[in-house]
Amino acid sequence: MPKDYVRWRQEGNIAILELDNPPLNVLNSKLVVALQGRLNEIREKEDCRALVLTGKGKAFAAGADIEELDELLRLSAATHELTRKMHETLEYLESFPGPTIAAINGVALGGGLELALAFDFRIAAKTASLGMPEIRLGLFPGFGGTQRLPRLIGVSRAKEMLFSGKPITATESQRIGLVNRVVPPGEVLSASKKMAHSLAARPGRALQLLKEAVDKGLKMPLQEGCSLERDLFEEVFRTADAEEGIGAFLEKREAQFKHY
Repeated sequence: MPKDYVRWRQEGNIAILELDNPPLNVLNSKLVVALQGRLNEIREKEDCRALVLTGKGKAFAAGADIEELDELLRLSAATHELTRKMHETLEYLESFPGPTIAAINGVALGGGLELALAFDFRIAAKTASLGMPEIRLGLFPGFGGTQRLPRLIGVSRAKEMLFSGKPITATESQRIGLVNRVVPPGEVLSASKKMAHSLAARPGRALQLLKEAVDKGLKMPLQEGCSLERDLFEEVFRTADAEEGIGAFLEKREAQFKHY
């Protein structure tokens, strides 16, 4: 029976994914394919409006599979295919219409941190360490780390992490904006689920359009981004949830959102 590298379950209106490649949940080609498959399944579920991903055991994901990388050194075509598939999967994850949360329960290194960077939010255990150690192998991040990390924490801080290869603590990660919240080790998943449930209760279509405005707008000059915001605001203003939200406010009652 083939190994199930990624499992998921639905809890209410959120999806919980778990990486399962012990002992450190390293990212190999089979896990990447499994992750995209699970994301496809979740996107078909209209009532899954937020997702959380964590790692089984004591690690979130400790980077790429070094043994597989050693094999790829001699197979340039395979290297291209792995990086293409990983970029495709992370871009697919990034485009998930609802809020996404990486529950970093342990180390998030190299490709593991690159995976976490594709999420909207990151909640880390106080004992977690995060870093990009690829330079110590004579490499550099190839799964979006050189692009997403500077956009998140700034160019200078990102270069320090990338050039040195040294991991940093969860507390330092929060200070520089790499993670949103630090919690005790045993509370990472529960804190992430609580946040996901809270966000999933917000009007779904408005959240989708809001996420699109932020993510696409950041890739545009300011004037174009504001133009996109204007167009999307006009669209959200025509939703049933906007009518319900405004009506509920005026009538001093709790809004009953339908998520369209």
